[in-house]
Amino acid sequence: MKLSELPISQNRSPILRKLLQWFNLRPEEAARTLLMFLFYTSTSVGMLWFEVSTAALFIGEYGADSLPWIYIASAGIGTGLGFLYSWMQKVLPLRSVIVLIGLLMALPLPLFWFGLNTAVMFTYAIFLMRLWVEALYVLSELNTSITANQLFNIREIKRTFPLVSSGILMADVLSGFSLPLLRSLIGLENLVLLACLMMIMGAGVLFYISRHYRQSFPDISRRRSQDTHSDAEFSKKRQIHGPIQKYVVLVVTFFVMLQVLLLLIDFEYLSQLEQSLTQNLNVDVEDIADFLAVFSGVLGMFELLMQWFVSSRVVERMGVFSVAMIPPSSTATLAFLALLVLRQPILFWVIILLKFVDELLRYTLVASTSPILFQPIPERARGGVQSMVRGMAEPIAIGLTGAGMLLLLSMVRMAFPSLSNIGFFNIQNGLFLSIIAIASMVWLWTVWQLRSQYTNLLVLGAEWGQLGSFSDIDLNAFQDALVRVLQEPRPEADKQSCIELLTHLNPRGAGDVLMPLLPTLSPTLQRQSLNAMVLHPNAAHLGAMRSLVERHALPPDVLAVALRYIWITDATPNTAELRAYLKPDVAPVVRGTAASLLLRHGDPKEKAKATDVVRRMLINPDEQERVMGCRALGEALYMQSLRLYIKPLLQDESLRVRRAMLDAIAATHSEEFYPVLVRALYYKSTREAAMRALVRLENDAIPLLLAIAEDIHKPDTVRNAAWSALGKIQTIEAMDALVTRLMTAWGNTRRTILRILLKYPHEAGIEAVIDTLGRPGLEMFIDQELMFMGHAYAAIVDFQSARLEGGTADLLVSALKDVDADAKERLFLLMRFLYKSDTIQAAAFNLESTSTASIAQGLEILDNTIDIPNKSILLNMLERQNNRDKLQALSEIYQYVPLSASERLRALLELRHFLSDWALACCFQLAYQQRWRLHPDHAISGIRHPTGYVREAAMVYLHAASPRTFNDLYPTLCQDPNPVVSALAERLFRSIHNRSNLANSNDSLSISRTNPA
Repeated sequence: MKLSELPISQNRSPILRKLLQWFNLRPEEAARTLLMFLFYTSTSVGMLWFEVSTAALFIGEYGADSLPWIYIASAGIGTGLGFLYSWMQKVLPLRSVIVLIGLLMALPLPLFWFGLNTAVMFTYAIFLMRLWVEALYVLSELNTSITANQLFNIREIKRTFPLVSSGILMADVLSGFSLPLLRSLIGLENLVLLACLMMIMGAGVLFYISRHYRQSFPDISRRRSQDTHSDAEFSKKRQIHGPIQKYVVLVVTFFVMLQVLLLLIDFEYLSQLEQSLTQNLNVDVEDIADFLAVFSGVLGMFELLMQWFVSSRVVERMGVFSVAMIPPSSTATLAFLALLVLRQPILFWVIILLKFVDELLRYTLVASTSPILFQPIPERARGGVQSMVRGMAEPIAIGLTGAGMLLLLSMVRMAFPSLSNIGFFNIQNGLFLSIIAIASMVWLWTVWQLRSQYTNLLVLGAEWGQLGSFSDIDLNAFQDALVRVLQEPRPEADKQSCIELLTHLNPRGAGDVLMPLLPTLSPTLQRQSLNAMVLHPNAAHLGAMRSLVERHALPPDVLAVALRYIWITDATPNTAELRAYLKPDVAPVVRGTAASLLLRHGDPKEKAKATDVVRRMLINPDEQERVMGCRALGEALYMQSLRLYIKPLLQDESLRVRRAMLDAIAATHSEEFYPVLVRALYYKSTREAAMRALVRLENDAIPLLLAIAEDIHKPDTVRNAAWSALGKIQTIEAMDALVTRLMTAWGNTRRTILRILLKYPHEAGIEAVIDTLGRPGLEMFIDQELMFMGHAYAAIVDFQSARLEGGTADLLVSALKDVDADAKERLFLLMRFLYKSDTIQAAAFNLESTSTASIAQGLEILDNTIDIPNKSILLNMLERQNNRDKLQALSEIYQYVPLSASERLRALLELRHFLSDWALACCFQLAYQQRWRLHPDHAISGIRHPTGYVREAAMVYLHAASPRTFNDLYPTLCQDPNPVVSALAERLFRSIHNRSNLANSNDSLSISRTNPA
């Protein structure tokens, strides 16, 4: 593959594109998502067939009263299997672990089938089967989540995992409606073997995934090596204190109550089925299995529809905590309703409804909202808290709940030894339904407390700078917390951070929160709030804003913004009210604002008066008056007759005035003065003001900025300023322009554009690049960088092997090493478009270290993060090894062929558009020193290069290699805009003619000696 080849776009079917858009998937994610969905669905179908069969057999053999023993044992099983999974990851590659776990899930099922068909082992087999059901869910959840996290990056998993996780809902439907038919055909016991085959099929899909996407799974050979000190320091950083600790306790309580209610409702549900079995002689175990299957199928249909079409919309509309209160409220209501009836068959159907509602809400609304609860916890401790909740708190809660249920049942039997089964069931139902109601109320109280702590911690986290992503925040709850913070006696800096965060999260709705608080805020906070509100005015706040202006003595800068808000909001403004602010004794900022508003909304007479006020301000000797006059000019719709003051003000002795005038030009979109804004970019004193003004022009400035940014003859400082201003415009057109230029840019330009796009808020730049280029396009960029690094390594090896004399070769080798370092920097920038920025930056930081342990840690981070096809090549390029080993590692995409030093130099010059300026200059200097012949195009391109010292080096080479060509080009070279280059051209030209004159004089002397006459 050539370095310039970059196949990015592919033709795809319009129907396929529409289908992928409907599922919110990108083309490169579709195959992986489908495979994961197939794996999870097939595995879950087998698990559900096995679970339903086991549940029916267990009730028939042991009864529901034995379930607490299962709950107790499952706590230990879950913890033990978690340790087993971790241990296997340490000794085996992850790609092998996931397949082995998939097979391990199915392995005991043939043994259970054999036990079911053996009279002696029948009872024991059923008990072990019920235990293995709990183990299956632990292993399946671990396998699915770990495989998905490896197969999809942090951005992809937000789109793909909801579809992957719906595999178990699809399995509910498929297994539920198919089980009665299969049971009638092959029998309940033989269904266990069929479940085994489905789980093996799922393991087969995993095997294909592990081989086809091998790059997604880390190599076990790289392992983090940390000393004791670093481990202790890391543990110390992960410790949590104060309000965070209180919040973590509530989160733990939330998930504990979730598990407690799951067990209690499941126990009561199966107890009702057991009562039906004992009270109705016509019901057998197979009928219960059929009922469980159909119930699961109907429930799965509702869950699937709710997960795909309802959950996200409900959460978005109602907010996280309003939704989180629905499940405990529903559970408590149905539990109280069941307590009111407590008689069959009404109780049976209420319990069925309770189970249905609990499962439906648990696996849709709760599953959608529960991950958000971890958002306020600082990222350094978030992973540890999640592991503690899932790996410790939940298993312990299951074990303790099982023990408590067993103890409760024993106490009831001891207290009422003479009760019949029916009487015992009545007491048991009342007791457990009461506990369910109480536990639901505790869960509801926990959610209520979490809401308060959640918002407080989000605000606190924003003050600490620990919130990196706001996509999952409950906006309503967060705004309530901000109101409380602004009302409390806190430092003003904290309140400023809160207002800034509010305007960042909800710019259009910020006025609804801030308007009632304005009278109580300090002047600084009032000005900050009004500046945010004026960008999105709301007519509903007009009365309150007028009241604020009339009843409070506002500082001039606050009053000016309030007046502007009123006048851009009021549909029928009363201009007479503004005339009072035009008096000379009024503060310049207020007078200028009033004048600008009259210029925009007044009648001809008022506009004339306002024009005279602004004119007087523009010619006033006081600098503040002139600055405010320029701002007033910018706030008017048109400059009108005041245009004649623009040129003098652009040359004003005050830098503040000149900058204010640049803003005015942009605000009024005065096209004839746009060249002034462009010229201001060239001067350090006005560069920032010019950039702000051009950004304010938005799409009108795009052609102006691109003309500068893409002109290689402009100074780098000016070009970078143009790129930066283009990135700050942040319109769709500006973003498209950057992404389009990224496809053809190279070197420093590519690095600059990548950095700008990464700075876009809410990862909009990242999404734009992925939407345009797709993941394959970014992977091609990475391959392009790797191939270029191969050319650099090949040149270094060949030049060092040639052992060239002189220091120029060493300079070129050093320049090529810098080129390699630049390519690595671009590689890390490109990886940030595919993976989490913090993770990639952490890896880059470790790889820059001189410590072997830190380098190994950086490589391990990348090994566990990236999943590009050439992952192993990239990791080898980042390791500290010699260049020949790196060339060997690159053999799949770059074939190294040893060349002579002169041939390698000519090969490098073929890639001159990719080389740095210094490396290119060193190439010409080495060719001159070694007297190597270059292709004429190489020398001509060097003479036309925009960088002066490259032109100098090419000129020196051409002077030595082809004096005649140099003479032909001299008229152009001596006119070079760089005085150093033109002076060198003149000196070289004179040296050629001096040699020519000397040769002519020698010829004359020779003739005179042979012909003395």
